[in-house]
Amino acid sequence: MTSSKPTQPIRLHRMALSGHAHRAELFLSLLGLPYEVVEVDLRAGAHKRPEFLRMNCFGQVPVIEDGDVILGDSNAILVYLEGRYAPGQWLPRDPVGAAQVQRWLSVAAGQLAFGAAAARVIVLFKRPDDPSAAIARANALLQVMDSELAGRPFLAGKEPTLADIANYTYTAHAPEGNVSLEPYPNVRAWLARIEALPGFVPMMKSPVGLAA
Repeated sequence: MTSSKPTQPIRLHRMALSGHAHRAELFLSLLGLPYEVVEVDLRAGAHKRPEFLRMNCFGQVPVIEDGDVILGDSNAILVYLEGRYAPGQWLPRDPVGAAQVQRWLSVAAGQLAFGAAAARVIVLFKRPDDPSAAIARANALLQVMDSELAGRPFLAGKEPTLADIANYTYTAHAPEGNVSLEPYPNVRAWLARIEALPGFVPMMKSPVGLAA
């Protein structure tokens, strides 16, 4: 049963440059839910302070506060928001459809996080790590995504789902980690479809890597 909109804005604790945080913000906006942003100063270690760790013991953004519900982890937040405010609209309830979406949620937490996202972090924060392995993982995933998207408009089927929301941001910002999207026309077309959805909100672009 669809729940009414919250009586007060959902508080989103985020860092503006975090793709994980943008994942949650994008979905809040697509759902048309009222929310307010609380910036977390990761450079100052705000995410490791006791008051933040009480909300998320892992010390990571994003975290949402929705009334009495406090929840961390971007993919968990997507599942919660869908189940509470748009049940069945972004996560199929049939076993096969749900599993297809879950597969891509796992990709977002796995290949995407350790590929394009990791490469971007190295460039964005000028870390001394060698980015070659992360870039290779990013291109391997993009090849699979491009092949999959040749036969359908969205990652898990004909309509957008949580699979697309979870994988959008770090894919769109892959060039900031020196990962080119030019060889992947189906991925670029998919990104454009997400960006055309009513309520889409972009993440701030950083002029680094190939985006410099």
